[in-house]
Amino acid sequence: MPRVPSLSRVTGLPLPNGYVHTCEARFMDTSGRSLLLRGVNLSGSTKAPLDSPSQTLEGFWESAEAGGESFVGRPLNLDDGSADIHLARLRGWGFNMLRYVVTWEALEHEGPGKFDYEFMDYTVRVLRRCKDFGFRIFMDPHQDLWSRFSGGSGAPFWTLAACGFQPRNFTATQATVLHSEYPSAEDPDPASFPAMIWSTNYFRLAAQTVFTLFFAGRDFAPKCIIDGVNIQDYLNLHYIEALGKLADRIAAAGDLNDECVIGWESMNEPGEGYLGHENLNDFASDQAMKKGSRPTPAQSFRLGMGMEQTVEYWSFGALGPKREGTITVDPKGIKAWMDPEDEPDGVNPRWRWKRGKEWKLGTCIWALHDVWDPESGYILIPDYFKAPPFDPSRRIVFVADYWRPHWRHYSQRIRSAHPDCIHFIQPPVFVCPPRLDDDDLRGRACYAPHYYDGLTLVTRHWNWFNADALGLLRGKYSNVLQSLRVGEWAIRRSLQDQLAMFLDDAKEALGDYPTLIGEIGTPFDMDGKRSYGYEDNGRYLGDYTQQQKALDASLNAADGTNSLNWTIWTYCTDNNHEWGDGWNLEDLSLWSSDDLLAREGSSTYQMGVDSGSDVATTMNERSNSRLLPDFTSDPQRNTPVLPQNLASDNASLTTLSTFEDDAAPYPGISLRDMANPSVASVVTTYSTGAYASNLYDFLTNGARAVGAFVRPWPIAVVGVPTQMSFNIARADFKLTVRVSTADAQAIQDASRSATSRAYGSPRSSQDTEKGDAIPTEIYIPLVHYAADPFLPRPRPSQSTYREPSDVSPPRTSLRPGTAMSVSGRTTAISDSTAVLPSSTISALGHGDSQAPVWATWAGRDVPLALDIEASEGSEWELDGQVLKWWYPLPHSSPLVEDSKAEKGGEWEEERWIRIRRRGGSIKGIGSGFVYLEEASSFWEKLCPKW
Repeated sequence: MPRVPSLSRVTGLPLPNGYVHTCEARFMDTSGRSLLLRGVNLSGSTKAPLDSPSQTLEGFWESAEAGGESFVGRPLNLDDGSADIHLARLRGWGFNMLRYVVTWEALEHEGPGKFDYEFMDYTVRVLRRCKDFGFRIFMDPHQDLWSRFSGGSGAPFWTLAACGFQPRNFTATQATVLHSEYPSAEDPDPASFPAMIWSTNYFRLAAQTVFTLFFAGRDFAPKCIIDGVNIQDYLNLHYIEALGKLADRIAAAGDLNDECVIGWESMNEPGEGYLGHENLNDFASDQAMKKGSRPTPAQSFRLGMGMEQTVEYWSFGALGPKREGTITVDPKGIKAWMDPEDEPDGVNPRWRWKRGKEWKLGTCIWALHDVWDPESGYILIPDYFKAPPFDPSRRIVFVADYWRPHWRHYSQRIRSAHPDCIHFIQPPVFVCPPRLDDDDLRGRACYAPHYYDGLTLVTRHWNWFNADALGLLRGKYSNVLQSLRVGEWAIRRSLQDQLAMFLDDAKEALGDYPTLIGEIGTPFDMDGKRSYGYEDNGRYLGDYTQQQKALDASLNAADGTNSLNWTIWTYCTDNNHEWGDGWNLEDLSLWSSDDLLAREGSSTYQMGVDSGSDVATTMNERSNSRLLPDFTSDPQRNTPVLPQNLASDNASLTTLSTFEDDAAPYPGISLRDMANPSVASVVTTYSTGAYASNLYDFLTNGARAVGAFVRPWPIAVVGVPTQMSFNIARADFKLTVRVSTADAQAIQDASRSATSRAYGSPRSSQDTEKGDAIPTEIYIPLVHYAADPFLPRPRPSQSTYREPSDVSPPRTSLRPGTAMSVSGRTTAISDSTAVLPSSTISALGHGDSQAPVWATWAGRDVPLALDIEASEGSEWELDGQVLKWWYPLPHSSPLVEDSKAEKGGEWEEERWIRIRRRGGSIKGIGSGFVYLEEASSFWEKLCPKW
């Protein structure tokens, strides 16, 4: 463990206490502890403005051509109180990191140079709220397929017009596949949009052309001059400056950089366009996703000019892509290119740019550069994009030749606003990053690749076999059969091996910098949406067992010896069962209001099915079987009546009116703001799941496959985590840590300052009494380790709950191999009937303050039932959902030679801890039927259920 510097390597200025270092392939806090940053993408909904999901065609083109829409309200609504509820849930799940999604369109949709400062200021407000909840954040300049108007997200509409396109004609020419116009603009049926077909747009005319112009227009489209510069420079200057303006705004806030916003990512999943393509008459060799029509680049050129073409047609099944034959596409003379009459004298009347004289509109720009002949359709230079003009003797290496120069310009602009920015490096998917030196990174970097289980993502099914996809793409196997993995154990092992390859990529290309998986996740609309009650008369409604297996396999891959950071894709506050995340029928949100379980007596049903149906009846019964809190309806008003802890004597009906004026559930949050009736309405209360009468229900209600992503993990480690595992079925977590004499010295130095602790972790009133030793901190989720989440919660006067002031437990010491049972150590709940009161909860040490359940995630009074085994000399205490663990550190002179290993003149030693739920695991967390473990048969023990 290094002695981390107290001054910035970049500016030479003192560092704030929450500063995150990047060294020795890890994130580190100011005491030198290894940090694991894990969380979620906030949010997939941000790809489009409010109420503009990808399936909506009405007003789509008209709004774009008029200058687009404001993105204010994304990703969270700060004005109705719902933002606090969602952020509380995310923190309650243990997340400490957010990948904050923002698009170029949101910043500059009105036209070139017309920045939306209102949205930028709104973003600053949301970031401050995230900071109040203890999150670290890195900014994600998000795009898919360039723009919403080319089938994805990211760039403003006017950028496509700047490239000479007429986007209204994309569907007719199959320049892209648009969700809102599928299968045709004349007769759209967006509900029939095939899963993941959107990704094939990376190999169609629009996206391939625009990415080629963006990264390499000077080399391959020199005639494309606009406002006196090449289209490459025009697009890059606007893109970089738009994001730079946002970075300036965040910096001007004065309290966000380095304390909350720790870095900026490079462009999300950049496309390579045609760069490196060897033969335009043939398909790209790296196109793994084949689905629907599949034109070659040459055929795309011809289609874009209105020519009829017969192209391949593919399906994608459990065994991968399969060619089904051919299909004829006839644009009937419609062109994907702008008509010359749209820009009289080369000047665009709407966007005001002036186009160079050599840039003739109405013709494919690749025909303008003599790549092909539009009269005959013949490709004149099949290998036009194969080699860089500055070195025609070799094939293009995209990340080195074109991505890296762009990134250097981008990072320089971001660094001008945020000098100590951590650069999150993301090359194209599954492509190794280029080499970047210290002048590029300045000691502040993180490799941020993406990983999805592709077979599950495309087939929407958790299969009994899979493939080493990354190994196959990297040339590890000579054929597909060698990459196959059969059986769940083999699949899980393969996924772990694949993620380990990212660690090697980072070390080889960047050096000793950490790795964070920027996107990882699983679809929830598996198996014909049966979890939504769409199959078998609702038999599987609310059952996310298969999704939980798939997601656990992916997140387990980040554990083991990898100890990877991650941000799951995604959390969408407006997800619903019909349209998913609101973008191209993707449905990966960890939470959905359509998954809120109904309460007995409700006049409405929350799971998106008719209240009188058999499915609704089943779920009401299921709700009772889980002993979820009830609410009733007032027949006079036909509206739900709030539970006692969410109602007030006045007429405001705010979710927050029960707070005392001088008490606050979160640092920096004004209770007067939170108690404002306009902040948290009844509608907000129910649509966000805030009406739960206990913390367990708040954390699980509406969550999908919650048992997989809410998992124990070390937040901050004295030393280096070398092995960790979590078995959901047994609620069994194991962690091994390597500590050295250097760690002992670093901790001694840091302890003297007495300023270091995990960011966002509440400081106990006992911290100063326990001495100055700095602990390892482990997140222990209530979801898996609750003392008893199912017993009825009595009123406070009937509760056996004790206030924190009544309890001052000593640290617990262990001998090797011994076990210690702990049940809610800070609340001293000593028997199985102890419960958490529904209304009186101590939040962040504020004594008797009243708070709704959703506001208690950070409180210390979380009843957990734990059996702990740890290495000799271990001591621990429980602080809410965080276990603080102390263990002996090695000295310079070894006491027991055979228990230590010498490395680089330092003595190293291993420490371990094992945490299980006392009384057995909680079963059925992902199935909708949650129950406590009972005596199992031999076969149940041998093959435990999820």
